[in-house]
Amino acid sequence: KSVSAYRKRLDLWKGDGKLHQMEILKIEKVGINFGGLVALKGINFFVKEGEIVGLIGPNGSGKTTFFNLITGIYQPTSGNMFFNGEKITDLSPCEINERGIARTFQNTRLFWSLSTLDNVLLGMHRWESYSWFVSMFGRNYTEKKLRENIEESITLLNYFSKELVDKMYQKVKDLSQADKKRVEICRALASRPKLLLLDEPSAGMNPEETTELMDDIRKIKIKKPDLNIILIEHDMRVIKGSTQRVIVFNHGIKIFDGTFEKASNNKEVIE
Repeated sequence: KSVSAYRKRLDLWKGDGKLHQMEILKIEKVGINFGGLVALKGINFFVKEGEIVGLIGPNGSGKTTFFNLITGIYQPTSGNMFFNGEKITDLSPCEINERGIARTFQNTRLFWSLSTLDNVLLGMHRWESYSWFVSMFGRNYTEKKLRENIEESITLLNYFSKELVDKMYQKVKDLSQADKKRVEICRALASRPKLLLLDEPSAGMNPEETTELMDDIRKIKIKKPDLNIILIEHDMRVIKGSTQRVIVFNHGIKIFDGTFEKASNNKEVIE
């Protein structure tokens, strides 16, 4: 029933576009150069509230560089970026994360010697507050917060499967590639983001795991309908099954913005 409801919302998103009006992310003529190399040029980009936007293009087209700009890892050479109406162009990665942007990476980046649970708990640093007074005298408060955080972590793991919850004390280095990706997504969700950037989440997965990933993304949207997602992906099944709108990059330039159906019939995109 919940998946059916998601598909109805997906159809509405792909229809008249009236469901979402506010642009939560707005990118204006952003570019970045690395020495004499132009990595991105004049990128205009937006995400409306509640959208899942697919970002596709060949290797080297600038997709991950674009994520690095949004998250403050790189500073743009030109243009501006706005999130929730606030200019974030010059903010640091920590400041951008505090505003509510989280991401995963193409090459999974977890703390391999820590457990599944500990990795998810680490994602909560954005909204947790600490002080010397609480550290010295607030033991009961600290224990209560830890219990609450563990419960929230279990809830996030349960978005994917009970089996993942059963592995919460297992070291992440011993998990399957698909479960490692899920834990990384859970850690990003633990920061309670408004915008989630997923960089090739299906990388290293077999076809069955990729199908499960599409279901996972739907589950996340059902649980968190206000969450906005940008999805970099090479598997077009994931893009077709999960997104409302597709952006195409090529040689650092945006060449298409529209539905998957129109993208798949666009001559420039096909070439």
